[in-house]
Parts: sequence; structure tokens; C-alpha cells
Amino acid sequence: MSVAVPQRVRLPAWLLALVFTTFVFATDDYVIAGVLPAIAADLGVSEAAGGQLVTVFSLVFALAAPVASVVTATWPRRALLTWALALFVVANWAGAFTTSYALLMGLRVLAALAAAAVVPAAYAIATALAPEGRQGRYLALVMGGLTGSLALGVPLGTWVGGAFGWQATFGLGGALGLVALVAIRSTLPEQPPAPAMPIRDRLRPLARPQVLLGMLGIAAIVLGSMMVLTYLAPFLRDLAGAGPTALGWVFVLAGLAGLAGGQLGGRATDRWGADRALITGVAGFAAVMAIFSACWFLRPVPLLALLPLLLVWAAVSWWIPPPAQTRLLALAGPAGPQALALNSSAVYVGVSGGGALGGLVLDRHGSGWLPAVAAGVELAALALFWLAGRAPRPRRSRPGSDAANLVSRNES
Repeated sequence: MSVAVPQRVRLPAWLLALVFTTFVFATDDYVIAGVLPAIAADLGVSEAAGGQLVTVFSLVFALAAPVASVVTATWPRRALLTWALALFVVANWAGAFTTSYALLMGLRVLAALAAAAVVPAAYAIATALAPEGRQGRYLALVMGGLTGSLALGVPLGTWVGGAFGWQATFGLGGALGLVALVAIRSTLPEQPPAPAMPIRDRLRPLARPQVLLGMLGIAAIVLGSMMVLTYLAPFLRDLAGAGPTALGWVFVLAGLAGLAGGQLGGRATDRWGADRALITGVAGFAAVMAIFSACWFLRPVPLLALLPLLLVWAAVSWWIPPPAQTRLLALAGPAGPQALALNSSAVYVGVSGGGALGGLVLDRHGSGWLPAVAAGVELAALALFWLAGRAPRPRRSRPGSDAANLVSRNES
């Protein structure tokens, strides 16, 4: 009797192109931190002012993503990604030649607008083209471009900037964007445009209480995570005496752990359902923060002893987004792409809020309080998702519709 051997599933080329595209945009956002002192010195501004090049990217993305998702809802996907990536390439290559801080700030706005058009669309495309039962894993792969940027893109861009000047970092960003553009044009199948629908009807599902509560929950999740990530250097310095070199290795390893965590979160979403996978990830994050708080009373703690905990923290942080994204798609129904755009905005609001709240905690109470406050924020996020699950639900769509099928899959 012959035994059937399961065939290894080959990932489609268009999916790999989307993964690389999100990797490029995330690298472009985060890499500024690695060349910040050089940018500030050359442009004659303070490092605090130079840091606003990161802030403006995040804020523009958060504000523009929902608008871009609505405005471009009926545009052909390949054309949308092509023109947005072309704008991104031009903005980066122009940044490599500018000597004006104000002009560079304007170019960062253009790059952020391109990202706001592409990233939510990439999530929606991955979900729409994914085979049955693999939506969570495909989403996790596309989001893996974000974690991959921390493990590979940011160190690479920082090294290029250190070796050839910060302008070369922007040149590299433009070159990577050009590669992404070619990959998208070569591999992404054209999808039929979304049906025409008044903007009011397209946005109405986003006003559902469960969708709004889910958005607040996602913002809280990211806020709690970024409180620790943004101020990881002072926290590990005070807890373990870690210096810049050791911290660099921590970021690389944490990025790799995040990639693994995202994949596990996607698989858990497909096998367990979005709700169970999401609660598991948030609870795991809160538990890790509680252990960090306990370690504070044992300081100094060797960094090597903390490394497993740091890797678990990175993994559970990136476990959470795939089930959260899948759940939002189910709740929003036909406005799923707009919900993904709002989800991206909520993520960037959380990034900004994490930096602000974490800085306040650091200034007033010291770095040792960061994990405790972050854990409290994550528990608040759990409460928000619980409330979202109890919020009144609209009537199901007619049997057989895409929205009804998606909700049914994620509630089973």
C-alpha cells in the first residue's frame, strides 16, 4: 500500500514580491534612526529635529492610509502599486542629493504617501489571492517584510550610510524600491477592480462598534510593544549593562524571532481561528512584560540570561498582527481593504503613542517601569477585544457572499 507524501507548497512569485515590497517600505521608515547623527550634522539641525524625519513619515502614513484606501478602491492594483513605487523611488533618490532639511522633510512626506497607498493594498491583495485556509499565513508572510527590515534592512542601510555617507542610504532605498517595482510588474496578476460603491456605503461598516473597538485594541497592542522597543537601549543598559554593540545583535536576533513569531501567528489563525490566536498572543505578551518587571528587582541580570526572554517578546509581538488583521477583515465585510488601511493607521498611531508614553514613563519613573506599564496597556487591549466580541453584530450577508464566508471562517 502506497503512502501519500504531502507536497511542499511553493509560494507564488507575486507573494514574494509583496513581501519584498513591505520590507522596502519598512526599511525606509526605520533606517533613518541608524544614520540620524550624520543627517543632523550635515543639514545643520539638532538630532531631535532630525528624528522628526521618522515622526513625519509615521504620522503621514497614519493619516493618509485610510484616505488612500478609499480614493483608490476601484483603481487597478498593479497600476496603483506601480505608480506609488515610482513616487517612492523618486523621493528617495532626490533625498540623496538634497542639502536642505525642509526639502528632505517634504520628500519624506512623499515617501510616506507612497507607503500609505501600497502597504494596506498589499495586505488586501495577499488575502484576496490566498488559497482557501491560508489567508492568515499569507498575511503573516507579507507582514514578515516589516520584521525582516529590522533584522536585515536596517542594519544594511546603517552600514551603507556609515561606509558611504547618509546620502547612500537614501540611494539604497530608491534602488530597493525600483527592484520592488519591477517584481510587482513582473509577477502580480491583475485583479478585477472593486465594484463601484458610494464612499458612504464603503465606509459604513467601519463605524461598527466591534470594528472601532478592534482598532483601539490594535493601537493599544502596538503602543505597549513600542514603549519597550523604543526605549530598549536604556532599559537593557539599566537592567543588564548592555552597550550599543550588544544591542545591535539583540535587534538582529529579535527581528529573526519576529519573523518566526509572525509565521506561527498566521498558522495559529488558520488552525484555531482569529479570536483564539489573538488572545493567545496578547496574553503571551503581557506575561513576558510581567517577567521583565520581576527581573528588574534582580538586576544586574546578564544579557545572555535575558536573551531567551527577549526572543519570546519579539516572537509574541509579531504573532499578534495576522489574527488581528484577519479578524478586522471579517468584521468589516466588503469594506475590508479600508479596514486594513485603518488598521495600518492604528499601528502607526500606536508607534507614535508608544514613543510618547514611554518617554513620559522613562522621564518620571525610570526605565524599570516600562514593562509594567506596557503590560497594563496590553491587558487594556485584551479588554477592548473582549468588548469588540460582545458588541452588537450586523445581520449576516446572504449565504455564499464573500463577506459571509469570511466571517463564518473566522468565527468557526
